Amino acid sequence: MDDKIRCKWCLKDDLYKAYHDTEWGKPSKDDKHLFEMMILESFQAGLSWYTILAKRKNFRAAFDNFDVQCVANYNENKINELMQNAGIVRNKLKILAAVNNAQLFIKTQKEFGTFSNYLWQFTNHLTIDNRPLSMADVSTTTPESDAMFKDMKKRGFKFMGSTVCYAKMQSIGMVNDHLADCFTRP
Repeated sequence: MDDKIRCKWCLKDDLYKAYHDTEWGKPSKDDKHLFEMMILESFQAGLSWYTILAKRKNFRAAFDNFDVQCVANYNENKINELMQNAGIVRNKLKILAAVNNAQLFIKTQKEFGTFSNYLWQFTNHLTIDNRPLSMADVSTTTPESDAMFKDMKKRGFKFMGSTVCYAKMQSIGMVNDHLADCFTRP
């Protein structure tokens, strides 16, 4: 039996525990991973993260292993194919947003050298460690996520509200919101 103390939100099943233990809150500056998380987080808007996490392998297959160049060039045929794929969230606006966001991701990479440089500027390239004592202490937005959202909106990104931006910041380790007693903490 696993007796590790974890953040309460991940106790639903092994899929959630594995994501919590190995990925959530771990700093990532890899553009491929950042693109994947941007796509997944944008599809999560209005849904539970668990729904998206359970479909992650399907998303990976449907979106060409999150190859930003491929996604940026999706045409009407590919969009129609995605709309027929029961393994993903079939929301046309979100699919169109994924294509739009891929194009803007590439444009932003060119401007900043990497997309990582762009994203991490909102935390001065450091992880914000909140050390919450309970889930009630975990925010859904912050001034940093607000600033990221406003800048991304100005650049034309879709499905990137402040809450989605904060969730992305948590998922890629820009923010560490593991509870103070979570075993993942040093």
